[in-house]
Amino acid sequence: MKYDVKSMKAEEFINHEEIEATLEYAAAHKDDAALIDKLIDKAEKGGGLDHREAAVLLECTLEDRNARMFKVANELKQRLYGNRIVMFAPLYLSNYCVNGCIYCPYHHGNCTIPRKKLTQEEIRKEVIALQDMGHKRLALESGEDPVNNPLSYILESIDTIYSIKHKNGAIRRVNVNIAATTVENYKALHDAKIGTYILFQETYHKENYEKLHPTGPKSNYAYHTEAMDRAMMGGIDDVGIGVLFGLNLYRYDFVGLLMHAEHLEAAMGVGPHTISVPRIRPAEGVDTDEFSDAVADDIFEKIVAVIRLAVPYTGMIVSTRESAKMRERLLKIGVSQLSGGSRTSVGGYTEEDNESIQFEIDDRRTLDEVVHWLLKLGYIPSFCTACYRENRTGDRFMQLVKSGQIANCCQPNALMTLQEYLEDYASPEARKVGEKLIAAELLKIPNEKVRKIAEENIKRMHAGSRDFRF
Repeated sequence: MKYDVKSMKAEEFINHEEIEATLEYAAAHKDDAALIDKLIDKAEKGGGLDHREAAVLLECTLEDRNARMFKVANELKQRLYGNRIVMFAPLYLSNYCVNGCIYCPYHHGNCTIPRKKLTQEEIRKEVIALQDMGHKRLALESGEDPVNNPLSYILESIDTIYSIKHKNGAIRRVNVNIAATTVENYKALHDAKIGTYILFQETYHKENYEKLHPTGPKSNYAYHTEAMDRAMMGGIDDVGIGVLFGLNLYRYDFVGLLMHAEHLEAAMGVGPHTISVPRIRPAEGVDTDEFSDAVADDIFEKIVAVIRLAVPYTGMIVSTRESAKMRERLLKIGVSQLSGGSRTSVGGYTEEDNESIQFEIDDRRTLDEVVHWLLKLGYIPSFCTACYRENRTGDRFMQLVKSGQIANCCQPNALMTLQEYLEDYASPEARKVGEKLIAAELLKIPNEKVRKIAEENIKRMHAGSRDFRF
């Protein structure tokens, strides 16, 4: 098949021959200092890189150029996103699943894992526990099972989550990570006011994908790969893509990931809102030693840096799969969203459950410990959901980032939601560091009028008011 970035066919916009040719080109130019300098110069201007250009930088073996890539990645992130880090948590609804994915403990053939599905009352208890931590943004997770987890169950659960107001807590944005579905179902999710629709490709290598997904609806490579197009046709303009690094050769999936981002931009008018970069982790019934393509820390760090160079306006997510040490490294070069206080089992926020986890987490700190850590590093933990609630999604959000107005919109929103967290949930130690950081960061808001409004709103929060936004 011929490569066509605008095609609606998976094997044309993620074209195997184009990926192979790209990898050959990158290997041939990995020491081409003049070309590499030209590509870094291009990335530094903030216009991004295409998949072939990015592959050259990923393959580069010149240490001084690699060091410059990391420096530019850090500068781009600071220029476009500042030092804001968006906080979220996953919420697992059900681990019933009809698929046979060999890397996931929820696969249909795993008889050792207890199967669970939350009732609406159990969801309510989980959400209250998350609200009591301080979370405002959730990512719903559920196995694919049309009998146990039909779309009606997901929609009812979203309704329940949005309805829960506990003390000063409220979930203001529900992102959804469920299996590929139809345009009509995506319309229903859009009407339910979800935030971002998230779906990981796992791997873009079709042959390996089919081996990794031998049974179940997910085994249909094309249907899965084309899901984001259908989601956007259904009215969802914020989508999040990703691969599970370690399932396949990382170079191949890196190129496929960027080709997918380019396709969404070319065919649907706006690229992905977020890119996630999980690495395979141990879990019940899954032996990671069986996956020979595991990605080492230094390579993983470079992958994140080059993604930031290639798609500078896209948010990048790293979960608690990674250690605190690795997450700190990745924050400096591209990551803009983190989970905190996460549980990866069904009902994990209200009961101790180590038998039904989807994967082991490495960063086991509480949300407050993560917030305190970020504050001490000079970052602004943000609980902001304003853009979603003010309909600044899709290309409207991207324009906000590209125009530089993020400093007059997202920065004050981040500071106000951080103050809200400090008032209601923070430990005394975190609050002390946080209020000092807020005072300093308010002075950096360029627009004087915006700055004064933010300062006044923060004063009103001390008196008990909540939920301010631009």
